[in-house]
Amino acid sequence: MATEVSPVQDRALVKPRRGLGKYGMIFACGTALFSDGYVNSAAGSVNTILSRLYPEQYGKNHYSTLFSGMAYLGTILGQLTFGFFVDRYGRKYGMLAASGIMIIGSALCAGAYGAGGSIEGMFAALIVYRLITGIGIGAEYPSGSVAASESTENVGVPARWQHGLFVLATNSAIDVGFVVAAFVPLVLLWIFSEDHLRAVWRLTFGLGIVPALLVLLWRLRMPREPERYRKAAIRKNVPYWLIFRRYWKSLLGVSLCWFLYDFITYPFGLFSTRIVDIITGGSDKLSTVFVWGVVINAFYLPGTFVGALMVDWIGPKKQLILFLCLQGVTGFFMSGFYTQLTEHVAAFAVIYGVFLSFGEAGPGDCLGLLASKTWPTAARGQMCVWAFPALIDDFPEGPKQTSGPFWVGSGLAFVSALIALVLIPEAKMDGMTQEDERFREYLQANGYDVSQMGTHSQLSSGVDSAYEVDTRGEDKKASQLD
Repeated sequence: MATEVSPVQDRALVKPRRGLGKYGMIFACGTALFSDGYVNSAAGSVNTILSRLYPEQYGKNHYSTLFSGMAYLGTILGQLTFGFFVDRYGRKYGMLAASGIMIIGSALCAGAYGAGGSIEGMFAALIVYRLITGIGIGAEYPSGSVAASESTENVGVPARWQHGLFVLATNSAIDVGFVVAAFVPLVLLWIFSEDHLRAVWRLTFGLGIVPALLVLLWRLRMPREPERYRKAAIRKNVPYWLIFRRYWKSLLGVSLCWFLYDFITYPFGLFSTRIVDIITGGSDKLSTVFVWGVVINAFYLPGTFVGALMVDWIGPKKQLILFLCLQGVTGFFMSGFYTQLTEHVAAFAVIYGVFLSFGEAGPGDCLGLLASKTWPTAARGQMCVWAFPALIDDFPEGPKQTSGPFWVGSGLAFVSALIALVLIPEAKMDGMTQEDERFREYLQANGYDVSQMGTHSQLSSGVDSAYEVDTRGEDKKASQLD
C-alpha cells in the first residue's frame, strides 16, 4: 500500500540536486590530500633551491630547519583543532576550510617577499606561511579522511572494495602528489634553466593552488552532511571518559604507530632531494638531483596501489604488520651496505625506493584506514614529527651521519609492527556501521542519554537524503513512493 509523501520529500524528489555519486563522494572527500602531498613534498625541492640561491643567508639562524619544521608544527595544530571542529560542526565545513587554508598558504608561499627586498625577511615570511600551510595540511586529515571513510559504507558501495577505495582516495592521492611535486620543479627547471631559480621555486609553490582550488569547487557540490554524521554526531555533553575507557587501547596503538610512521617516512620523503644531493657530492647539476628525486618518489606509487588492491583481501592490520617488517629488513640492509650503495647511485635509488614503497603499502595505506574506521567518533591520535636535520646531526660526521637514521628507522618499523599486533584491532567490512551500533548500546548501558546523539534536523535530513539520491540509488526513490 502506498504511503503518504510529505511536502518536503515531494519537493526534494521532484527537483533533486545532482550529487556526486556513490564513488564521487569518496573521492571528493579524500583527494584533497593530493594537495597535501604536493605541498609537503615540494618543500624539499624548494629547500634545495633556496640553499643554492642563498648559500650564506639560508644557513644562518636555522632557516632551513625552521622552513621544514614549521609545516609539521602547523600540521599538529591543524589536526588538533579540526579534529574537534568536524565532530562538533560537521565534515563539510571542515573540508571547505581545509581547502581554503591550503589555497591561501600556497599563494602566500609563492609570493613571499621581505620588507625592502630583505632576503632574511623573505625567509621569515616563508617560515610563517609554511606554518599556515601546515595547518591546512593537518586540517585535511580529520576532515577529508573521516568523511571519505564514512562514504565507503554508503549504500551501493560494494563491501569487498570499501578499504581499497578509501586507500585510493586518500593515501594514493597523497603519493601521487609526492610524485607530481618532484616532477614539477624539474620541468620548471628545464623551462627556466638554473639562471632563473627564483621563478622555479615560486611557481613550484604557486601551482599547488590549482589542485586545492579544483577540489574546493568539487566539494561545494556535496550535500551538507552525510547521513551517518547526522545520526551519530554528539555535539554537546560528549562522554569523553566513556569513549576513552572503551577505546584507550586502540587509540594508544594507532597513535604510537602513526607517530613512528611519520618519524620514519615523512622526513625521509621530504629530504630525499637533500639526501641525493649529498650522495652525488653536491657538484652535479640541480636537474640531476631533481631527476633522482622523481625516481625515488615514483616508488611510492607501486607501494600504495598494490596495497590498495591487497588490503580488502589481507585485512588492514595484517597488511600493516607485514609491510612494516619488510620495511625494517630493507632499512637494515641499506644501513649495512650504505657505503657500497652510495658508490652506485642507481642501486641506492632503487633500494631506497623499495624502502619507501613498503612503507606506503603498510603504514601509509593502513594507518589512516584503521584510524578512520576503528572508532565510532572521529577520535584521532595526534602525532608529533621531529625535524629530520636534528636527527641527522645526532650522528658523527661521515657515512654514519646519513646511514644512521636508517638504522633508527628500521628498528622503529619492527617496534611499530609489535605495537600494531598487540594494541590495534582489525577493521572489518561495514565495521563502522556495526561499531556505531555497539557504541550506542555501550553508552546506553552506562547511563548516557543517547537521545543527544544526532543533529536533530529532520527537515534538512529529509532534503539531504534526497540530494544524495545518486549515492543511494534509484531504489531510495521507489521506497519513498511505494
